[in-house]
Amino acid sequence: MKKIKRNRGITDLKSRYGYLFTTHWIIGIVIFFALPLVQSIIYSFSKADVVAGGIKITFMGLDNYKQILFEDPNYEKWLKGSITSYLYSLPIIILLSMTLALILNQKFKGRLFFRALYFLPVIISTGAVINLIFKTTGSDMSDVGVSDALSANMISVDDIIKLFNINGAVAKYITSTISKIFDLVWSCGIQIVLFLAGLQSVPSSFFEASKIEGATKWEEFWFITFPMLSRVTLLVTVFTMVELITSERTTLIKNVYSMMRTGNYDESSAMMWFYFLICGGIMGIIVFLYNRFLMKRWE
Repeated sequence: MKKIKRNRGITDLKSRYGYLFTTHWIIGIVIFFALPLVQSIIYSFSKADVVAGGIKITFMGLDNYKQILFEDPNYEKWLKGSITSYLYSLPIIILLSMTLALILNQKFKGRLFFRALYFLPVIISTGAVINLIFKTTGSDMSDVGVSDALSANMISVDDIIKLFNINGAVAKYITSTISKIFDLVWSCGIQIVLFLAGLQSVPSSFFEASKIEGATKWEEFWFITFPMLSRVTLLVTVFTMVELITSERTTLIKNVYSMMRTGNYDESSAMMWFYFLICGGIMGIIVFLYNRFLMKRWE
């Protein structure tokens, strides 16, 4: 008896085409991400010696972690510098990108030009142009200070801080933030696009009703715009955290890459995994607090 051939529906065809289109991506993830990831974990618990024909691995347990935490004179300094930069850059990038998205969402002449202008760094940073900028400045954009390079000594940040009698950690934070403002704006391209997409999905009827009720722009933002952007803000936060953690301009990653080029794969892998463990814990706490105290309240 012949089997009756069942006709595939449109859902089955879409699923089959979906698997077909993602196959090359899955293969790439396994070969270029999953396997090196497992290999780096093995290196972090071993002594990796470069020998003829490959790398000789000798299991050492936690010796590499003990070495970087208690004996290495530089790792603690690199770790503190990277985590500090990560913590103060995150809120500034989110607030700056949200502010710019709110401005670019308004109706004014040249809006499309300015939207494209703020996205240009994302395109430029993936090509040869960024390398030319680095060579021109002698380093990355984080070393381009506002007081000296951008304002040509017309404005002194230190003088302004002294004028307002700001001292201690607050003054240091403000100076560090302003001196790296170019780098921070440079990092806002994708975040601005995500916030713009979220702003355009907010129903205009909400704002029309708020105007009838006599709400101010400030009240519209806190009671309509910001709650409606809750999921987009979470997405932007997670994306920014991952981007900051893995940035090659981070002090620790920059130095660890230099160690890897010399063939030091064991200690450098332990350094990276301990750093990612701490940053992952911070990321988990931030996401938990956001969901616990903001998302549930807005929902």
